[in-house]
Amino acid sequence: MELQVALDVLDLPSALTLANQVAGHVDILELGTPLVKSAGIGAVSAIKAAFPDKLVFVDLKTADAGELEATLAFEAGADLVTVMGAADDDTVRGAVAAGKKYGKQVVADMITVVDGRVSRIREVAKLGVSFVEIHAGLDEQARPGYTIEQLLRDGREAGVPFSIAGGIKIDTIASVREAGAKVAVAGGAIYNATDPATAAKELKQRATR
Repeated sequence: MELQVALDVLDLPSALTLANQVAGHVDILELGTPLVKSAGIGAVSAIKAAFPDKLVFVDLKTADAGELEATLAFEAGADLVTVMGAADDDTVRGAVAAGKKYGKQVVADMITVVDGRVSRIREVAKLGVSFVEIHAGLDEQARPGYTIEQLLRDGREAGVPFSIAGGIKIDTIASVREAGAKVAVAGGAIYNATDPATAAKELKQRATR
């Protein structure tokens, strides 16, 4: 299982600093949606230039104009781009078409899809995305009683390649691996740590045991 770090910061210098700290322990560097909105698409090129050996994941959360937005990211250097799993099927198809043109990957982000999530995961998988990200956003994670278990159950049930994003920590990442996820996405567990490099190293060790 690969480890992806969400660079959920608001400016490029902070993103580069964090990436420098953790790059040796992660497989995928993710530019979070707030970073792209704040720093612009040029941040993608900057991160890819600084870390050419890492996969660069751009979390656009595209909800419309899938081919256009995916093309912008791929031309800037992205290796993977997200499209909303809740978006219109043609939006997903458009992003997938751009992925095929550039030889890159498109990921369907299932954030906001709760009811009927397994069914929708299977639908978008048939539209040609590389995998789906079963994702509980920060607001959902903040609600009383939230656990990662429902994400894992849906991943196991869906039977298609998936990643998990939603509060992955040192004590839950093993269960993510055991559920069959191809990627574990860690954000706060790394960037809020006193020592992000050590946190990333420990997560990577748990991810690959």
